[in-house]
Amino acid sequence: MDLNQSNISSDILMEVINIQTAIVQQGMDLSSIMDLVTLRTQHITNAEGACVELIEKSELVYSAASGIAEKYLGLRLNMENSLSGQCIEERVALISNDIEKDDRVNKEACRKIGLNSMIVIPLICGNDVVGVLKVLSAKTCHFNDESIKILGLMSGLIAAAMFNAISTGESELLHKATHDSMTGISNRSLFYDRLRQRLLQASRKGESFGIISLDMDGLKEINDTYGHRAGDAAIKEVALRVGKTLRETDTFSRLGGDEFGIIVAEALDREEIRALIRRIDGEVIKPFEFEESKINLRASIGYALFSEDGIELEVLIEKADKSMYEVKRAHKGQGNVR
Repeated sequence: MDLNQSNISSDILMEVINIQTAIVQQGMDLSSIMDLVTLRTQHITNAEGACVELIEKSELVYSAASGIAEKYLGLRLNMENSLSGQCIEERVALISNDIEKDDRVNKEACRKIGLNSMIVIPLICGNDVVGVLKVLSAKTCHFNDESIKILGLMSGLIAAAMFNAISTGESELLHKATHDSMTGISNRSLFYDRLRQRLLQASRKGESFGIISLDMDGLKEINDTYGHRAGDAAIKEVALRVGKTLRETDTFSRLGGDEFGIIVAEALDREEIRALIRRIDGEVIKPFEFEESKINLRASIGYALFSEDGIELEVLIEKADKSMYEVKRAHKGQGNVR
């Protein structure tokens, strides 16, 4: 990475170096690297949001997001008639400081997110443009030439991580960006992508589906008692056990830490989801040993049903989480004994 950028303050350059150090600490976890860079890019440019859009066929997918863009994680936009699409085609950074006066941008999408100015810069991996890094502001005329130079440095950090990810030969770039490096299951980005798609499909066809929110109980105690290697092993074991209970059409994702989400692609009623939750719970609580230590595994599990519990993504997620936390409170009242 070239840090010889004129007109950038030493404080900014030091921050970029600190970000580079933090990226190294993430290892080969490309998803976590993209999350880190979007958050720090937003901060370093004093913006309201940032995101990484990765190319999938003719669409761009919000694969990492922070600030005002965060709730749109998984959003898909057509590359045509967009600033991002033009950025990819021309392979240069582009700036729009007033979206209402800029015919290059997708005004409808910008208004939906609540932005009035933005910068996009191509993410070039090898010789291919694989997406864009975008920074967003609710203010007009927020960005300047220094912002573009900063964004160039940040995009270089992501591009280097992408190159390292695919140079291992383990899997393609998009798979690395959408799957959890520890458990191998899909990550938060792919979960929201699939959820948005299932929501649109169910709305059009009048179908029903379910969302399950699962949170491990007692992970901190496992880490404190047996060490973080045991905690990681417990997370992977829970992922393995839950995955066995699901159908191929379902989506099972690690949302972060000890939190998991499941999209039950077809769920006719509450009893069907409750029966699935009982099967999941039965698998999770089976005996587990790590390096000759017996570790109790347990999870709090809640759900929401489309369309009985809501028809909007945020409402369904909130109700599934609320349901899960009610179970967690009940478990704490029982002292986590089986």
